[in-house]
Amino acid sequence: MAERVLMKGNEALAEAAVRAGCRHFFGYPITPQTEINAYLSRKMPQIGGTYLQAESEVAAINMVLGASAAGVRAMTSSSSPGISLKTEGFSYLAGSDLPCLIVNIQRGGPGLGGIQPSQADYFQATKAPGHGDTHLLVLAPATVQEMADFPAKAFELAEKYRIPAMILGDGLLGQMMEPVVFNEVPVIEAEKPWATNGHKNSRPHNIVNSLYLNPELLEQKVRARFKRYEQIEANEVLYEEYLTDDAEIVLIAYGASSRIARSAVNEARAQGIKAGLLRPITLWPFPQQQLQALARRVQNMLVVELCMGQMVYDVRLAVNGALPVHFFGRTGGMVPSPADILAQIQAIAGGEHDAHNI
Repeated sequence: MAERVLMKGNEALAEAAVRAGCRHFFGYPITPQTEINAYLSRKMPQIGGTYLQAESEVAAINMVLGASAAGVRAMTSSSSPGISLKTEGFSYLAGSDLPCLIVNIQRGGPGLGGIQPSQADYFQATKAPGHGDTHLLVLAPATVQEMADFPAKAFELAEKYRIPAMILGDGLLGQMMEPVVFNEVPVIEAEKPWATNGHKNSRPHNIVNSLYLNPELLEQKVRARFKRYEQIEANEVLYEEYLTDDAEIVLIAYGASSRIARSAVNEARAQGIKAGLLRPITLWPFPQQQLQALARRVQNMLVVELCMGQMVYDVRLAVNGALPVHFFGRTGGMVPSPADILAQIQAIAGGEHDAHNI
C-alpha cells in the first residue's frame, strides 16, 4: 500500500505534476499559490527539469507556449490577478491547439482584493479564459488528495484533445494540509506528431501558429476545434452525487464550497430534511445532463459558492426553469460555516426562501 503523507495542497499538486511527467515550470509568485513555485524551484533542478521564475506572468505563459510547442509537458500556476495577466497567452495556446497545465489558486477580488479563498474566477475559467471562440478544460478539486490526483488527469486530457487544461482551486485548498497518497501510475503521453522538436528530414516542418489572415481558413480551424470540444462534452464530464437518490433539496457546489455543503447536508439529514449534493468536478465541460435529470425528481436546488453568484447561472440554464434554483454565497474571502448553509436549507424546506433573490 502506498504511503500516506501529510502535505499542503499546493505542494501536493506540485509533487503530483512532477510524477505526471512535467519537467518544465514557468511562473511568477503570488499568494496563495506561491508554495507551488517554491516546491518546484527545489524539485526541478534535482530531476533535470526546468524551473524558471519569469519576469512577469505574461512572460511565463508564453514560455509555456514555447515549451508545449516543442512537445514537452509544461505548466504554470498563479492566483487570480496573475491569471488575468496570462489570459492572452491562454488564447494563443488554444488557437495553436497546444496542451498544457494551468493552475489557478483563487483569491478574493476584484483588483488586488485579498489573499483569502474565493471562487470568483469561475466566469473567467469557464466563459472567457481568453479572447476568441475557445474553451479550457477545467477541473475543480475538493480535497488535497484531488489536488494530487488531478495533474496527471489534466495532462492526459490536454494532450488527448490538444487543449489547455486548468485546475481551478482556491486559497483554502492550496493552504490546508491533509493526508495524501501518491499512487504510482504509468505516465501515458499522447503521440505528438505536430511538435516542433526537430524533423531530421523524416517529415515536413511542423509549424505551430494561431494567426490565420484568411477568414475562411480561420473559420475552418475554429469549427474543427469545436468538433473536439463536442467530444469533450460527450465523454469527459465528471461529477459526484451524494445522498441524491431520495433528495428533495439538492445543493450544487464545487471545490472547497462542496466540503462545507456536504457537512450541511449531513446536518439537514439528521434533522429529517431530505437534502443531497451534486458536486461538479469538471466545470467545463459542465454536468448539464446530470442536473437536468435531478431537476425532474427534486423540488429545489441551492447553489453555494464563494462569490456573488457565477456557477448559479449555469445551473439555471441547465434546468431551464424546471424548479426553483436558490443561491447562497459569501465573497471577498469570507467562508460560510455549515450552520450558515444549513439555515438556507431549513428556510427552503420551510418555504421561506426567495428563489430569485441572489
